[in-house]
Amino acid sequence: MFITWSIIQSALELGVIYALVALALFLSYSMLNVCDLSTDGCFTLGCAVGSVVAIAGHPFLALLAAMGACAVSGFVTAFLQTKLGVESLLAGIVVNTGLYTINISVMGKSNLNLNEATTVFTLLKGLTADTPLEPFHKLLLGAAFSALVVVFLLWFLNTRLGLSIRATGDNAAMVKSSSINPAFTITAGLCISGAITGLSGCLLGEYQKSCDINMGSGMVTIALASLIIGETLTRKRGSIPLRAVGVVLGSCLYRIVVAIALRFNLPASALKLVSAIIVAVAIASPQITAMIDFRQKKAAMEGKNFYRQLCLWFAALAAVIALVAVLVPSLRSLLLVDAVLILAFVWVLRKSRAARLQPAETGK
Repeated sequence: MFITWSIIQSALELGVIYALVALALFLSYSMLNVCDLSTDGCFTLGCAVGSVVAIAGHPFLALLAAMGACAVSGFVTAFLQTKLGVESLLAGIVVNTGLYTINISVMGKSNLNLNEATTVFTLLKGLTADTPLEPFHKLLLGAAFSALVVVFLLWFLNTRLGLSIRATGDNAAMVKSSSINPAFTITAGLCISGAITGLSGCLLGEYQKSCDINMGSGMVTIALASLIIGETLTRKRGSIPLRAVGVVLGSCLYRIVVAIALRFNLPASALKLVSAIIVAVAIASPQITAMIDFRQKKAAMEGKNFYRQLCLWFAALAAVIALVAVLVPSLRSLLLVDAVLILAFVWVLRKSRAARLQPAETGK
């Protein structure tokens, strides 16, 4: 079969693990309004520290060690930003660059093998042996950690410090005038965000039983894609609990899209482009929607329906791409583009029906 349950399950397992990085960005980017570009190196640091400790025979201590090391990384990023006056983007780049050498020093070489090490996943597999839960032990453990982090964030963001962090992200000048030190709130937010990123890196290392120096490359893009997909699902106007759950769902949905793309025999190098396109489209979606609505209003004044024209264009283009993909098996990856066009067609069709019903409802 083209898509099997094992493929979906593997995508969900990775989705709940990578969701932790998206939740870390949810705190630093969405709540604190700080774009932390040290995420790539921080993720690798969490995996490196966790792998070394796990190889030493301490799988649970590995999680705490990874979180502690990455909290220090977040502190350094915040220190550069708040005390030394380095811009947040540059501070993240500087820390990310320095972490490459630190990660090599921690690992002792460019990659580590955990096949002989005991991990939290192997421990849970042993506990669920010969039970119906054994095939799902990795998914259950990843989902449990994601749920714990979501619950922690929801609790933390409603504490006094959490509310101060949210206020700092909204208006740092106002917070400073209210006798709250924004440097402290930024430092606390980045330390917690780094710790969550480190937990994700450690879990991924124990999940795949390996750690590579380049495994964090592009992690910011992946996490942003998951975050933006989640916030698009919740339309960015929902409550914080809804948005946090949406981030986890966005991460799982992103991994499913990647799994489907791999089934189309896309090269591994193309996945970075897929991530970039997803992020770009998600960020630009409000502006694209506004432009389409403006064109519809302009066409309506001339007695035309712009949505209907878009429907015809999308339908024709989807039909042509589907025909090419069927006739040329080597271009089967075009079916992924075709699926996107069909989704766009459905969206525009709904907008077209809403535009037709609106005058009638207004007349009532």
